[in-house]
Amino acid sequence: MFRSVRAETLRIAFLDDFTLVYHRASGITHLLNAPAPEILAALGEAGMTLDALAGALAVEFDLPDLDVEALSARLDELASAGLVLAE
Repeated sequence: MFRSVRAETLRIAFLDDFTLVYHRASGITHLLNAPAPEILAALGEAGMTLDALAGALAVEFDLPDLDVEALSARLDELASAGLVLAE
């Protein structure tokens, strides 16, 4: 199960093709590009499993051949940055 950190701990700003995410708990500003912001938005604080997230993203962005291994790698990166919690 994966979930985004609490929304009140993040400050998000959009800059052209990038998304700036200030993580208040760590004091770090992250510069994200697709698909990281979309993953964070889809997860939300409630969270979901990898398969459920893959299914939701595949439907929302019309991705019938979504690579679940690549999605798992992006989740690991977001978790390493402290923006996603893995449970």
